[in-house]
Amino acid sequence: MPNFGNHVQFDVYKTMAHPDPDRLPVVYEEWESRAREVLQDGPFYYVAGGAGGERTMKANLQAFDRWKIVPRMLQNVEERDLSIEILGQTFAYPVFHAPIGVQSIIHPAGELASAQACAALGVPYIASSASTHSMEDIARTMGDAPRWFQLYWSKNPDIAASFLQRAEASGYSAIVVTLDTPMMAWREFDLKNVYLPFLIGEGIGNYVTDPAFCANLPKSPQEDPTAAIAYWAQIFGNMSLTWQDISFLREHTKLPILLKGILHPDDARRALDHGVDGIIVSNHGGRQVDGAIGALDALPVICDTVSDRIPVLMDSGIRRGSDLVKAIALGAKATLIGRPCMYGLAVAGERGVKTVLQHLIADVDITMALSGQRAVRDLNRALLVESK
Repeated sequence: MPNFGNHVQFDVYKTMAHPDPDRLPVVYEEWESRAREVLQDGPFYYVAGGAGGERTMKANLQAFDRWKIVPRMLQNVEERDLSIEILGQTFAYPVFHAPIGVQSIIHPAGELASAQACAALGVPYIASSASTHSMEDIARTMGDAPRWFQLYWSKNPDIAASFLQRAEASGYSAIVVTLDTPMMAWREFDLKNVYLPFLIGEGIGNYVTDPAFCANLPKSPQEDPTAAIAYWAQIFGNMSLTWQDISFLREHTKLPILLKGILHPDDARRALDHGVDGIIVSNHGGRQVDGAIGALDALPVICDTVSDRIPVLMDSGIRRGSDLVKAIALGAKATLIGRPCMYGLAVAGERGVKTVLQHLIADVDITMALSGQRAVRDLNRALLVESK
């Protein structure tokens, strides 16, 4: 929809005479506080919390604050274009739903609700290996809507290969390999709450439906769920991976491969050397390494290193449309949205996720217009200044 922001904004203002009593929040902080009201400590802090003292989470937000938009005037922004092209596909907006597992702890419909919200908007959904619903069920609920699959690279290579093959067969159009989570981080709130949802069978839907996984069990997961969970705990992560293992992915899928979790320019160079198709700059929303560099701080040098040879996307710390505009101006082709979607899911299921994404996209459109920018593809660093 052209000029998306105007339509969303005025749809809200048209209700001025007759306010909707069931209206959902607009303000990000209200989404978070409403989610806190409906979720117990374990699930809420599993989403909201970060590693250690949460300094990386703070660094993500501070990085956006350091860059300031310098609006330009008299630029004819009557018509705007938010569309982007990545890996030969055109998408309506520079927004993806980040890969987030265990969504069943947030809402009973879990990943299916989020995927349906994305399908309704045309926002690409990145399904997590750690989903409670299987990748096939997610694909069925999305129909022909765009979707990628995120791989947690299992210690058992047969399971990793099976996940890749299943994703390809289910209509996912790219593989996102998360590199920064070969094991669980030191997350103080999860430890305080003694809460790891996988150990109660949440978030392992792709595993208990996988033939390679089930082949290693004496009984089916339905017959002995405790044994299935125990085996999942043995094989979830893989600390032994090196750059040479990238060839394994190529052997088992024809889909484009993006590496998620890149923060150092030397790793970006290695990614190029090994022929990957894209990079996602991310620190996992501050959930893995306490005191790490903010994702936006890492983005410009990685984009300079890659120099448009492959697309660079980013996540971690995006809360509003201006954040997204800054990320695109600094070189990202698109951004992944995580926690805001989960707060929307907690508050209102599919409707909540859809509303969060609609508001974010509207904010992007309006921020671009008021900054004198007509097309996402034209955003560049000239729009910004860095404050020290």
